[in-house]
Amino acid sequence: GFYDLLKHHILSWDHLWQRCHIDIKDSERVALVINLHILHLLQTVSPHTIEHDAGVPARGLHGEAYRGHIFWDELFIFPFLNLNIPDITRALLIHRYRRLPEARWAAEQAGYEGAMYPWQSSSDGREETQTLHLNPKSGRWLPDNSHRQRHINIAIAYNIWQYYQSTGDISFLSFYGTEMLIEIARFWASIAQYNHSLDRYEILQVMGPDEFHDAYPDADKPGIDNNAYTNIMAVWVLCRALDAARIVPDDRREAIMERLGLRREEFTRWEEISHKMRVVFHDDGIISQFERYDRLEEFDWEGYRKKYGNIQRLDRILESEGDTTNRYKLSKQADVLMLFYLLSADELQEIFQRLNYPFRYETIPKNINYYLTRTSHGSTLSRVVHAWVLARSNRELSWHLFKEALESDVSDIQGGTTAEGIHLGAMSGTIDLIQRCYAGIETRQDRLQLNPYLPDELKELRFDIFYRQHQIDVTITQSQLSIRSRLSTAPPITIGFRGQVIELKTGDTLELEL
Repeated sequence: GFYDLLKHHILSWDHLWQRCHIDIKDSERVALVINLHILHLLQTVSPHTIEHDAGVPARGLHGEAYRGHIFWDELFIFPFLNLNIPDITRALLIHRYRRLPEARWAAEQAGYEGAMYPWQSSSDGREETQTLHLNPKSGRWLPDNSHRQRHINIAIAYNIWQYYQSTGDISFLSFYGTEMLIEIARFWASIAQYNHSLDRYEILQVMGPDEFHDAYPDADKPGIDNNAYTNIMAVWVLCRALDAARIVPDDRREAIMERLGLRREEFTRWEEISHKMRVVFHDDGIISQFERYDRLEEFDWEGYRKKYGNIQRLDRILESEGDTTNRYKLSKQADVLMLFYLLSADELQEIFQRLNYPFRYETIPKNINYYLTRTSHGSTLSRVVHAWVLARSNRELSWHLFKEALESDVSDIQGGTTAEGIHLGAMSGTIDLIQRCYAGIETRQDRLQLNPYLPDELKELRFDIFYRQHQIDVTITQSQLSIRSRLSTAPPITIGFRGQVIELKTGDTLELEL
């Protein structure tokens, strides 16, 4: 009967809300929309997902945009799940594992080794990216090269490693994760080409996260070379694959190597590539989005804003004028800045030192400012990333961009796209900005790092996280951090806080001054 169903429905949501809601003081609109976003996320992926071979559509289950395809939006969705209901993440990663044979086939057909996951995936794991797309502004059909976004492999590898860091799930790593990491590492090792004159490895003819550049101006072939995000994160993937091979038990490592025909010489090659990948720079420390980016023309931002008002989709505007975004220093969304979104300053420094490139901490704000002024935010994900990377250096602008990202679907800021389906990555990204970015939570080096830095507008946050079998109550104010691990049989965990390393047992409470 209806009332029995209603009672069960309310109880189920009650249990989800106890685990997943975020309590935000003194900012009613933010609290309302953040928890609405959590609601939408849990309507799309919930404990029911664990029972099924399901992925995460970029537009949720709310509309027909992108035909239900799965992109890289998991990168923005999984962090919240990792710290709240990690079993959902595990199930969604196994969905990717089940499509590993198709990714291997795609790599082989393209002339590469390992696995090449598709930019757009549907139920069977094949590449579903369209080969033509319509510009509604000009009415013309144009070639679509976005299947060259090989960085989807980076997103999957990153998600595997972050899930492991949050959970310590060695069983997942042993039977699923390491195999995927190895096959993805094989792909990067095979697509990287050695340049003898530079003594560096290069990755050519790809697209980065910025979808406004799919070729060089007037080029007769698609793709750009040495996209910094792709090259640097490929190095990160190679290092994590080597780590995973060391972490798993000996018997599982040997079984994986035998089944994949993996030779120890491949490990040696990965080490070499991870020390010799090419990164291009210009203007004294600016990481070039890709090779020859510095030769592109500067764009007339002010003129186009006066002419068109909303210029988020400059690709459509310029094409309708007979021009192309490929000619200019502009971006649809964060590209180089994705590095500062995914990796800490310490992790980036380690990679640059590994590559024998100079790295200074002032490199980060310098690059952020450079690319921020050249980005149109044509993707709802872009403001999430920019708000994140500005959180420490420019809290006021970070909060402004966060508030804009928060309104992406509630206010339909792109002018009609929400009716086709919510932007689940952007929704999840705003939740993550509150729970990890402003709260200063990182899961790396087998410990829970805490370094809150609340914007002035956030007076107090309360939420729970689930880290390595510990259910932890977190309360953060402008002056204090309190964490309490609820009683259980879980072994102690390691907490990192501003240079301190602290052991936390179940039942313990830590009160730390900020």
